[in-house]
Amino acid sequence: MSRSNPYLSSVAALAVLASAIFAASQNFVPDFVFKGSALTAWHKLGAAEWHAENGEIIGAAGPEGGWLVLDKGYQDIGFYTSVRCLGGCKAGVLLRAEKRPDGMKGIFVSLADGDVAAFDMVLDAQGREVSRTKLGAGPGAMIRMAAGRFSGGEDLVPGFSKPAPTRAELAAAAAKAPSPGGGGGGGRGGRGGPALPANEWHTVQIMLDADVLSVAINGRGGVSASTNDRMMGFGPLALYAGGTGEVRYKEVSYKDLNSKFDPKEAVSTNFQMQRLSDFYYGWCAAAADINHDGVMDVIAGPFYYLGPDYTERREFTAARTYNPSNQFSQGMVNFAYDFTGDGWPDILMVDQRPIYLYVNPRGESRRWERFNVVPQASTEIELLKDIDGDGKPEVLFGGDGAMEYAKPDPANPTAPWVVHKISERIGVNAHGMGVGDINGDGRMDVVNARGWWEQPPAGSTQETWTFHAAAFGSGGAEMGIYDVNGDGLNDVVTALSAHGWGLAWFEQKRDKEGNISFVQHNIMGDFSTKNAGNVTFSEPHGATFADLDGDGTPDLIVGKRSFSHLESYTDPDPYGPAVLYWYRTVRNPKAEGGAEFVPELIHNRSGVGSHLAAVDLNQDGSADIITSTNRGTFIFWNKMRAKVKAQAKK
Repeated sequence: MSRSNPYLSSVAALAVLASAIFAASQNFVPDFVFKGSALTAWHKLGAAEWHAENGEIIGAAGPEGGWLVLDKGYQDIGFYTSVRCLGGCKAGVLLRAEKRPDGMKGIFVSLADGDVAAFDMVLDAQGREVSRTKLGAGPGAMIRMAAGRFSGGEDLVPGFSKPAPTRAELAAAAAKAPSPGGGGGGGRGGRGGPALPANEWHTVQIMLDADVLSVAINGRGGVSASTNDRMMGFGPLALYAGGTGEVRYKEVSYKDLNSKFDPKEAVSTNFQMQRLSDFYYGWCAAAADINHDGVMDVIAGPFYYLGPDYTERREFTAARTYNPSNQFSQGMVNFAYDFTGDGWPDILMVDQRPIYLYVNPRGESRRWERFNVVPQASTEIELLKDIDGDGKPEVLFGGDGAMEYAKPDPANPTAPWVVHKISERIGVNAHGMGVGDINGDGRMDVVNARGWWEQPPAGSTQETWTFHAAAFGSGGAEMGIYDVNGDGLNDVVTALSAHGWGLAWFEQKRDKEGNISFVQHNIMGDFSTKNAGNVTFSEPHGATFADLDGDGTPDLIVGKRSFSHLESYTDPDPYGPAVLYWYRTVRNPKAEGGAEFVPELIHNRSGVGSHLAAVDLNQDGSADIITSTNRGTFIFWNKMRAKVKAQAKK
């Protein structure tokens, strides 16, 4: 009996995701940006005439078109430009342009209006087109190598303990998925693709890595194709001018993707790093006194690590390591609390959508019994908060198209939990949610990227909570709700896109009638923006909040989830350093909105997962940070309170 594959159903959604992550600005730091008025390091091929002025490269096509060829060759390359056609011109980019005895052969990306597509192209010695063959459709998202060569040629992408889709299945699903750019991708017949009207500027980003080509036009998907060169093609890039009229390229920039960089490992002097595991077991971390010895233990992936040394670990569920390149771990989010009421902390873990309760066997060295208490949660983040004010935490999640929270029946805590709907079935973002008192009525409200839901008074017969629309980005990690600037109103602090760029805080404002609105203050954008502390990283998928420096105001703890969609260019800057930062909340009347966020690097070789914890493990009054990622499991011991005490003794 065959089982349905969860990855195939997600291909269309990931195609839409790709349109969001390819921002109109550059998603990489280029090795070179053309800014001059001289075509040094380029040469002409064919009938077109080329010149440069004020950072623009201008090509006037002859009867058969022509090329401006870079003198240097590349294999894996990131390319970015803005292009404008005047009149009936045709634009395009040739990559891996290999010299042949009778001309050149390369991968051509057509940038003609309505005909954005990728081809194998052959040119003669004069630069005239001999032939072009459309490349096959790309394999869909989350794959670096379309040929599935991660493991001896097997079709092994991606994997939990469930069957992985074959390459053919992925290609078929990708072909059926609607293009977010409004047209067909590589490998489909006929004209199509995004519109590039004449006399307008259009941004183009091309990522060619291994045998996968991805093109974004004006920040949206345009082409996904697989190459036929066995990943061995090598040669310069070339700009094309064809048709009639003039084509202009500006902001021409490119990066050698074959070159990767990992910074020298650095740890903040305010923290001491302890690595609990070197392997990839999960994306989540929590803490509780699991064995009742009065010392906090760490829960991460399938293990709990016994304090105070954290050198001994035990399985609460069967453990396996994962391959960061092509596998997702089973543990996305976990929490620890005595859900059964027997005095021993249990573990709640999201195992790629279902939420499972693992019941503590009360000191027995064994794997724990597991119960599916919430059958289906559609979000990639959940929170454990006391939402209804009964003194016990509930789990907040998105499920059945609505925001919901669930809690156990004390009489039968291992049975399916009681689910309470917060919203109508309006659809929910996979990322980003928070719990806090927005309107100051003493009740916890719920926030996500679309706005906030106001909790009705106790005893109300209101079926769902009142929704207040507000734009808090496209969905990030855990969202903080606290008074950032000290004006007595709770603000919202959040990552703007879990798989893209951006951190911001949203200042709460009220008019004379008490109506609530929010003003956005950016903390971090992409490589093209001015960012706090000049810090830039992508994929802030995991975040939490704690007062790390003891000033009484919560701080933001956040980082990069490296290889978030496996080892691929599905997401921007996948090979950027796996950083973990804390952003100190500083109230400053001179800053925009009356506050600023000052970043400090905690570590640059681990990053974050989907869920991290800030807990005072050693009871010294300072919150320590626990992370579990595809780089291992870590404790970052907070030394700031100890430093203050040491200075006070002097």
